[in-house]
Amino acid sequence: MTNSIGEFENSGCIFVIGSNTTACHPLIARRIIRAKEKGAKLIVADPRNIQLGRFADVAVTQRLGSDVALLNGMMHIIIKNGWQARDYIDARTEGYDELESVVEAYTPERVEAITGVSRDDLARMAELYGTHPPAALLYAMGITQHTTGVDNVKSCCNLAMLCGNVGVAGGGVNPLRGQNNVQGACDMGGLPNVFTGYRPVTDPEANATFSKAWGATLSDKVGMTITDMVPAMLEGKLKALYVIGENPKLSDPDWNHFNHALKKLELLVVQELFLSETAQVADVVFAAASVAEKDGTFTNSERRCMRINKAIEPVGDALPDWDIFCRLSRAMGYDMSYEGPEAIFREIASLTKQYAGMSYERLGIDGLMWPCPDANHPGTPYLHKEQFARPGGKGKFHALAYQDPAELPNGEYPYYLTTGRMFAHYHTGTMTRISEHLDREQTTGYVDIHPRDAGDLGVKAGDVLVLRSPRGRLEAPAHLTDSVEPGCLFLPIHFGENPTNVLISSEAVDPLAKIPEFKVSAVNVEKLVA
Repeated sequence: MTNSIGEFENSGCIFVIGSNTTACHPLIARRIIRAKEKGAKLIVADPRNIQLGRFADVAVTQRLGSDVALLNGMMHIIIKNGWQARDYIDARTEGYDELESVVEAYTPERVEAITGVSRDDLARMAELYGTHPPAALLYAMGITQHTTGVDNVKSCCNLAMLCGNVGVAGGGVNPLRGQNNVQGACDMGGLPNVFTGYRPVTDPEANATFSKAWGATLSDKVGMTITDMVPAMLEGKLKALYVIGENPKLSDPDWNHFNHALKKLELLVVQELFLSETAQVADVVFAAASVAEKDGTFTNSERRCMRINKAIEPVGDALPDWDIFCRLSRAMGYDMSYEGPEAIFREIASLTKQYAGMSYERLGIDGLMWPCPDANHPGTPYLHKEQFARPGGKGKFHALAYQDPAELPNGEYPYYLTTGRMFAHYHTGTMTRISEHLDREQTTGYVDIHPRDAGDLGVKAGDVLVLRSPRGRLEAPAHLTDSVEPGCLFLPIHFGENPTNVLISSEAVDPLAKIPEFKVSAVNVEKLVA
């Protein structure tokens, strides 16, 4: 996130797109509602009629995968009405003329035809965002999990820069992370192409720095993303897989394809709290300590690094993750040894400029937001205040044309399918379905279907539906609701009994980020006949 969560309460406008915030990020949703109570304008754009839309000044349900067209249409209207921040654009950005040329073609009429959003609603969205600064834009996986996910994110940035909303308090472009330490994992090099602090493994200076610090010759080769690993497993190029805190049997696309790839491995190691679906088929399982059983830090969505303090000793044979890594490393011949988490954090600060001014003592109760470059720095609530982080200090507009999703409804598969979370459960249910109270809220998967579609199919609430895609078949009970539009179905992702990823393509991925298109598939549906 470019900005901090607390700033939202002082925003003039909040634009939420591709995020079911009340269900997936309820504490942030409360901040949004407080901002609305203080007078902020609220725009909500989501293919489903989500709860947050009830509080919005304007809420729209754009067609699945049409976000670039929607955002281009808003920018078209903003430019036509002179609501763009001209001085800001001239002083702090580049590439504006190319952007203006592309969005010129996204007239309200054309955008309505692509997105299904009416011209009047589009105009209202553009007016609210363009005339109520500072405006904060919030998005989640409804923006990223597409074959055009990178373009979707860049379009969000285009809109924010167009109205001068980057580098100001209460504004910004703010991705809502899917788990509590996604940001921290990325900061620490949990990506195939970077060391900590996003320093490329291909950069000779960075490689030399880390090689010296760790007393080893480190590879300068970029690793594989998850979607690259599966073909490598099938081809026999990847022979062992080490899975840490992940349940890819339920979370990776194309269940049948992925499970076939798993069987090709010579070794599968899983490090996990509970015996997840993936852990059940592992050759080796390392029992990891839970958050209550270890010390350390995490860095949340707003870049805030915070302490966690051990409340109890690890149960049974469980160990903290860092201890497991060290023991495994020593067994493999590299003497990785630390006194404990604080010593590891000191090393992080010494090698990662964004964390250089942090220490356990300074983190205290509230933590610090990076960048925090020295011991006297208070942390950074929002980024790009005076200049952008790019070389030259200017933000770059990207002129982007709309592209269809990889898979659209057709004669054989006439329905749109989208996937996501519901309020009571979390990801693949590894933890939440262990809780009796949470599992009682929703004990099985289901299919959200519009009453009109249900009527056409002769389906009543609770009837078992059969969904098919080119990848596979799934059964789940029908839940009749107008939260989905006619012609569109929704499946929650949490339930191993109804594995949503059976239906999702592993081939439809963003060419740069390699993220699968979880949010758009084509399926057919019928009532199960006993």
